[in-house]
Amino acid sequence: MTTIGKIHSIESCGTTDGPGIRFVIFTQGCPLRCLYCHNPDCRSITDGKPVSVDELIAEIKKYTSYIRFSGGGVTISGGEPLMQPQFVKEICKRCQEIGLHTALDTSGFVDLDTAKDVLKFVDLVLLDIKSFDPEIYRKVTSVSLEPTLKLARYLSEIHKPTWIRFVLVPNLTDARHNVTELAHFVSSLSNVEKVEVLPFHKMGEYKWEQLGYEYQLKDTPPPSPELVRNTIDIFRSYGLNVN
Repeated sequence: MTTIGKIHSIESCGTTDGPGIRFVIFTQGCPLRCLYCHNPDCRSITDGKPVSVDELIAEIKKYTSYIRFSGGGVTISGGEPLMQPQFVKEICKRCQEIGLHTALDTSGFVDLDTAKDVLKFVDLVLLDIKSFDPEIYRKVTSVSLEPTLKLARYLSEIHKPTWIRFVLVPNLTDARHNVTELAHFVSSLSNVEKVEVLPFHKMGEYKWEQLGYEYQLKDTPPPSPELVRNTIDIFRSYGLNVN
């Protein structure tokens, strides 16, 4: 019997969640409460659209020529995909069986043994490390940093190709010690292909308002070009490849 999961939405021709053109599946459910989340409607795993792996694979197959020609693949994002490990594992396994590259976009806030079973069928991990200072991390996400660092170390141990993603938020994640300590940690890993510094934006603010949630960053501006450059320079000073 095909596995059923809950998804928020799909994007058939994504270009920002891994190499090439990607078929992106946004799963439902997330244990984090990130202050800048642009999909707050992903929070509850009881919401979303039920869909089978068979249905998703049939949809993916419509785009395989574009995906393969571009060197792309399928990315599972969210929400937090590892809240539905069996569902995500089956998608990735089926994609690999038809020769498609698989990527997992995760916060890393998950039991490591649960992640290990899924990672067998993942070609690339997009690991979102929201901050390195534990207090800043908890302020941003409302959860602990340690599970994410534990997963990061494991990915290095098994040499799983990984991209690190860091959202740069003025007056929140931009503290120099926070960026420097993150860069130092990432440089100690053997598997990181690149770091993506993602400037904060408020594209999801309207969703917070529609859902009746308080958006605490309404007065926060996007980072200046100078702040973005300085942050990138810190990562590069540790020998890291930065986008």
